Amino acid sequence: MNFNVKLARAALFAGTALVALPVLAQEAQLPPRLAMTTYDVGSSGYAQAVALGKAISDGYGISLRVLPATSDVARLLPVKQGRVDLALIGSEAYNAYEGTEAFTSPELGPQRIELLAGANSSNCFTLALQGDGDVQSVEDLRGKRVGWVVSSPALQANVEAFLAFGGLTWDDVEKVEVASFGASWEAFLNGQVDAITSLSTTTFATQAAASPSGLKWLELPEENTEGWARLQEIKPQFAPRTATVGPNMSEDAPVECAGFPYPVVVTYADKDPDVVYNTTKALQEQFDAYSQAESGLAGFAGDRQNFQWVVPYHPGAVRYWKEAGLWSDADEAHNQALIERQDVLSAAWEALAEEERAAMWPEARAKALADAGL
Repeated sequence: MNFNVKLARAALFAGTALVALPVLAQEAQLPPRLAMTTYDVGSSGYAQAVALGKAISDGYGISLRVLPATSDVARLLPVKQGRVDLALIGSEAYNAYEGTEAFTSPELGPQRIELLAGANSSNCFTLALQGDGDVQSVEDLRGKRVGWVVSSPALQANVEAFLAFGGLTWDDVEKVEVASFGASWEAFLNGQVDAITSLSTTTFATQAAASPSGLKWLELPEENTEGWARLQEIKPQFAPRTATVGPNMSEDAPVECAGFPYPVVVTYADKDPDVVYNTTKALQEQFDAYSQAESGLAGFAGDRQNFQWVVPYHPGAVRYWKEAGLWSDADEAHNQALIERQDVLSAAWEALAEEERAAMWPEARAKALADAGL
């Protein structure tokens, strides 16, 4: 079911607007210093991380530093090493958990990352298109210039999935290499590319909508089930979403595109459960202080959480969501199944010698999952 539909039903059942949860008995108790990695300066992820950081720093008199990083691995490695507490990221959470894309390197593999919370908003992911161009559907992208973010296999795969929706591949378009997400928008604004992957609420999109060329969004109609099957074969974390938040979209002019919790706040499984519990609580206690700072942040509301996504929740976070009365038996069963899958992936990775991983991991991963019935 479209997550927006489930969300609407939940809101209708509750009979209230989507809001953060009421503060539980005791205020969150946080360490004096926390740090969080996120995306490039200028991205929506960076703006969201800064807003969260300020709200939590001001709310509890602590320091929460936001550290931008240009690649999927660079955003998670400091957390793995214990130098940073959290990461505010997107679809690379799934790739890290699964040991795919950037995380197939012999020194990396599947990462034992776990969620605190995710933002399920009314924005979405798709391809941003030049507003004065002639692209109306994926098929129209054949021969067009499409941005390839060198530093981000996750963003590369986004484009691959959107192309697959219309039966195209990277071979059907002109690949234009750009250094980072921010650089892809610079190329777009300079007219050097016809399409790039983006979240609809990034600040760059607002600039593009006001530019001489303008901005429009690639539609991914939910009724095209074959297209969605091809898309989800590449990006299982995506689901159909009808977006209303972003430049050139609204309640009166919605866009059918792709959604998943974005951003998500993650850490590693060995992170102190008390720190995770209190940080998760802080995200709810300070909701009113940050939720208006960037449109996507409203998705962190307690009643917008999707506890059955593709990455497990950390025990410290589960403790909070249980206390809040939102964690169900079905959520627990789903979470345990994801942890079991994580165990299978980790065991398969460790069974390979480091020099074997580059060549043998894809086959070993597939076999391990199949043998486990996953």
